[in-house]
Amino acid sequence: MGQTITLTGMILSAAPVGEYDRRVMLLTKERGKISAFARGARRPGNQLMAAVSPFSFGSFETYEGRSSYTIVKAEITNYFRELAEHMENACYGFYFLELADYYARENTEEIHMLKLLFQSLRALEKETLDNRLVRRIFELKTMVVNGEYPNVFSCMSCETEENLHWFSTKAGGMLCNNCKGQENSRAVDDSTLYAMQYIITSTIEKLYTFTVSEAVLENLEDIMNEYMAFYIEQKFHSLQILEENEGFAAQIRGISSKSGNQ
Repeated sequence: MGQTITLTGMILSAAPVGEYDRRVMLLTKERGKISAFARGARRPGNQLMAAVSPFSFGSFETYEGRSSYTIVKAEITNYFRELAEHMENACYGFYFLELADYYARENTEEIHMLKLLFQSLRALEKETLDNRLVRRIFELKTMVVNGEYPNVFSCMSCETEENLHWFSTKAGGMLCNNCKGQENSRAVDDSTLYAMQYIITSTIEKLYTFTVSEAVLENLEDIMNEYMAFYIEQKFHSLQILEENEGFAAQIRGISSKSGNQ
């Protein structure tokens, strides 16, 4: 016998099924990631049409059958519509949804992943925060939530906590000055190291309360790009679009910088 349950969650993705239905991927606090049908959601005037769009966050009354879920009713508290109004913000947002989908699992409690995703999308809506920094914070904290993150508190070789100035992706974290030659490594600025330590140890509520210089951000970007490419095999479609956009923006920043120095 099936039962009706109310789940708190966010729509990660939605795809058409048949003529009028949608199948969605839903990240929930109570059941982790689930796939659910929304009958008639593509029919004009249907109450579920907006509710089962990506980014929609709220309560979903769901019928749990023997082998599938069906969304019966939804009360959405945040559609994150402002993200869709800005192409760059939307690209970042869809990448966050894809990364959450990659890590989330069925039948697990995903309260921390859901909270992180919600807070990170809110951070994208703040004009005072650099989206590039928001992205790196989200990436690293997502790894923390899922128990797969680099050690930035001691040397991976000798375990000293002093003179940690080098990062080795292969070793999985920091190396001290004495051990840096044992693995391929890149230099890490003290401020970059502190930022990574803060991201890893901070509560989700206080994650997006700091800014960094351009040099520190670029250092953090280099570390995260290399680390994620090494440990995550999946290619994210939204990330490809985002990085093409970021590459163009970097060229503009470079041209502007040269012009300002002339």
